[in-house]
Amino acid sequence: MNKLKVEIYGESHAGKIGVILGGIPVGSSIDTLKIDEMLARRGASNTPWSTPRKEKDEVVFLRGIENGKVSGEIEAVIYNKNTRPQDYTNVKVVPRPSHADFVSYVKYGVIPSGGGKWSGRMTAPLCIAGAVAKDLLERENIKIGAYISSIGSINGKSYKNSQISVEEIEACHKELLPTLSNSQEMTSEVMEAKANGDSIGGTIECIVYGLPIGLGDNLFEGMESAISHSVFAVPGVKGIEFGSGFDITKMNGSVANDGFAVEGNKVITLTNNSGGINGGLTNGMPLTLRVALRPTPSIAVEQDSVNLATMTNEKVVVKGRHDSCIVPRAVAAIESAVAIAVYDKYLEYKGE
Repeated sequence: MNKLKVEIYGESHAGKIGVILGGIPVGSSIDTLKIDEMLARRGASNTPWSTPRKEKDEVVFLRGIENGKVSGEIEAVIYNKNTRPQDYTNVKVVPRPSHADFVSYVKYGVIPSGGGKWSGRMTAPLCIAGAVAKDLLERENIKIGAYISSIGSINGKSYKNSQISVEEIEACHKELLPTLSNSQEMTSEVMEAKANGDSIGGTIECIVYGLPIGLGDNLFEGMESAISHSVFAVPGVKGIEFGSGFDITKMNGSVANDGFAVEGNKVITLTNNSGGINGGLTNGMPLTLRVALRPTPSIAVEQDSVNLATMTNEKVVVKGRHDSCIVPRAVAAIESAVAIAVYDKYLEYKGE
């Protein structure tokens, strides 16, 4: 990031987790209720697919906010109150498959409780920063909305085949499962995996409305690069595509190209296969992207692993409290990650 500074610290079972957020223009108003709303969406408490671990996620601002306005570099923390590191005593030298346990042990000599700094718990401070960025963008009439587009084999409504309004997305955030269609079928898919002690993944789509033409640049400074860099901060993300994404490989150029037209006093594209981005720069159309999230690696099914102390093969059953599907809670995290990247580019565009 060129204008914003976002530094996240802490661990899943540490005393606190937090974020340092710099680069926001001094004097900007901060609506803390928007932060609470984003964290509540990420928490998704009392849902049948989420972890039994309950945290209130009360945000404490240590510095940078005075009378509701930014006075300098912001630091915000959440104190963890429901930690149970004892749940992970059986994996101190036996890495959980597809977690960061093994690589952490090799690099740092330790397997941290509950995933440590690699845990999905770390998306809470990410959502603090994302809620601030999203709120400030909305004051500039730029709106961001994310929703579930698929879980397992069940597909929901997608920007690829439908016109989707920001109001429609905001409405789905009030539902137990934030999707635009096929909620019951998706829920059944999740509950079947949970009943088997297993997990399941899915995809999340995100749309950015109201962007001016010219945010971003070429090569490493392009919008795709910036957003991808930010989105991969969300644990469990394994892929990202913009516009028609990989489906564009099946098209001829005559179909894939977005033709131009004049509408009123502005230039638009007749299709949006490019996802609102040309050459790394926004073109004024809605910016569209889809993100793939893997199934939660922590499952109750017995799995193959190794004992790193004895260097022998060993079976492992993961204990602790985990989501059977992280996709519903990840909607807020993806929205936050996109907002951070877009706001950084917007500050650059405005010359802040």
